[in-house]
Amino acid sequence: MEIDIKFGDIKKMDPKSYEIIDIRAPSSFEFGHIEGATNIPASKLDAKNLMDKTYFLCCRTGKLSHRVCEKLQKEGANVFSVDGGYLLWLEENVNKKSVNQTDMQITLKAEESIRKKFHRELLTKFCKAINDYELINPGDKIAVCVSGGKDSFLMAKLFQELKKHNKIPFELVFLVMDPGYNKENRQLIEHNAKILNIPITIFETDIFENVVHINSSPCYICARMRRGHLYNKAKELGCNKIALGHHYDDVIETILMGMLYGAQIQTMMPKLHSNNFEGMELIRPMYLIREKDILRFRDYNNLKFLQCACKFTEDIAKEEFAEKSKRAVIKNLIKELSQRLSNKEHQIDGNIFKSVENVNLNTIISYKDRKGKTVSFLDEYDEICGE
Repeated sequence: MEIDIKFGDIKKMDPKSYEIIDIRAPSSFEFGHIEGATNIPASKLDAKNLMDKTYFLCCRTGKLSHRVCEKLQKEGANVFSVDGGYLLWLEENVNKKSVNQTDMQITLKAEESIRKKFHRELLTKFCKAINDYELINPGDKIAVCVSGGKDSFLMAKLFQELKKHNKIPFELVFLVMDPGYNKENRQLIEHNAKILNIPITIFETDIFENVVHINSSPCYICARMRRGHLYNKAKELGCNKIALGHHYDDVIETILMGMLYGAQIQTMMPKLHSNNFEGMELIRPMYLIREKDILRFRDYNNLKFLQCACKFTEDIAKEEFAEKSKRAVIKNLIKELSQRLSNKEHQIDGNIFKSVENVNLNTIISYKDRKGKTVSFLDEYDEICGE
């Protein structure tokens, strides 16, 4: 009995007379599959349930489905193997999906660079942060928040790579909020999602219009409003976590900004429970990834992402805004200190990062406990030993 059949021949048949079954793992199926296919892993197929119509089994290349069909046909199942599998179907149908050959090459190159060239700098550190800070639990449904910049797009690709190989069952939604982008910026986000094969869900808000006339801390207010809308939409989609693309350099800059501008010692936490959305949590899986390596990934793959697309910075020169922003000042300060003082024994950026892990409360004048109560060194001064 014939086993292999070409997809083109399947399309000539009455759609009601057959069913396409993708026998790969659910994570591979979710990443991409033949239109209309149903996912049933090979280990769960039963010949007695495959007799009432014609069933076409599909795997990655057609080799596994061929072997499975041989076995099931002997057991009486009416099954055939899709010749060439999902990869051949993708190659033959990619133009029909408005994805040209160049786009597919960009996707494959980016994914390969994550697995090989930048594996240690990106994927390894991504997984380390997830494991060290326990960012993902079985059954999580995570809204990966894609803002349009280099960090969030890379985070989306890292999550896709993790989903292929990770044994923990979790779901992903790639969420894009349009807070009022101009036409060109919106198109750039959609273009990058397309060429990087990221299935984004877009929703719109009017945040930019609401903050454009605010003179005091517009960026802070905009960020808070964005986060609230992201939490709300993610919860609406059944997610219990949102993932943001903050990286290692964001963390150390935040530490210094808190000290120099806010007179406080604090850090950007790798995960946080939401105070306003019950059951929701924020995670930062890029926590250990250096910005220089994100830039290397971007440039190696010749990708162009949004930098800052808000209404506020559209009204002034970007160079002027960059020079005056607090974060830019801190970024330049860390760079200058690193160039002057860093050596094999002392890495300035690493020391800043570790400083909030090595806090000795006996040397702190006062601090706030988890309930927000201020604790002074004088409270226990007579009970603490001296030098």
